[in-house]
Formats: sequence, C-alpha cells, structure tokens
Amino acid sequence: MDFEFKEVKVVDPRQVSLELKALFASQGLAVLSTHEHGQPYCSLVAFSSSEDLKQLVFATTRSTRKFSNIDEDSRVSMLIDNRSNRVSDFHEAMAVTVTGRAEESLGPEKDGLLKLYLAKHPHLEDFVMSPSCALMRLDVLRYYVVSRFQHVMVLAMKE
Repeated sequence: MDFEFKEVKVVDPRQVSLELKALFASQGLAVLSTHEHGQPYCSLVAFSSSEDLKQLVFATTRSTRKFSNIDEDSRVSMLIDNRSNRVSDFHEAMAVTVTGRAEESLGPEKDGLLKLYLAKHPHLEDFVMSPSCALMRLDVLRYYVVSRFQHVMVLAMKE
C-alpha cells in the first residue's frame, strides 16, 4: 500500500482504502476549497479518483474563481461525504477531507485522467471537452477520514 498512518484507530490500511474507494464510487460531487487572498472559497465539483487514490480529478472552466485561485496558489482541500441529513448521520456518516495541490492536467497524462473522469461522469462530456474547460488533477498529500463524528484517522500519501 502507498499509505503511512499518522494517527491510527483502524489498523489495516487496505480496509481504509477500500472504504475510501467505496465512498468515492458512491459520491459524484465534492466541495473544493481554494483561497483567495487568504480567504477560503468553496465550490461544488464533480470528481473522480485514481485507482491508487493518489490523485483526484475535477473539471472547471478557466474563467472561474476556483481556477484563478488555484493558478495563484495550488494548495487546495476537498471534502467528500455521505451524509443524508438525517439524525443517523451522527453515528453513520463518513467524511473525508483531502489535502494536496491542484493543477491543470496537460499533455499525455490528460488522456488517462479524462477517461477516468468520463467513466464516472459521462453526462459531462460536452462540458469537459469544451476548449474553455480545464481538467484539473489534485495530487493528494493527506486524507483525513472521520466517521461517527469521533473516529479520526490521517493517511499520508508516500512520495
């Protein structure tokens, strides 16, 4: 596995990666956080993840605030969760904060990431193929996994 544990409450990283993959497969949208002159700015984005969980992919037009913010400072975070807005969420919901650096995917790597993105979001093909659209790659540094609002684990990606 390409993970190292910083804080451990679950011992098996394979189990955690399976849980992350299941969560990511079940959710089409995430909240992307950038910052503009030090002020946090959040956006809803459609995302996909690489099989090894080292990269997340999303798309945006180059005229958006999020693109401009990333161009200025590539440090971002993304929140992916499975809440249902019910009381049971306090015991059953899982939320993952992903931290890393984002940049536009260009050149040969773009083809593979585009296939990955469109496999999950075929309905966004016209959008992502538009000349004004940028396919963005988030290189993951850490996953902060929170379940049952008290069970916290930090997974750092090995470089």
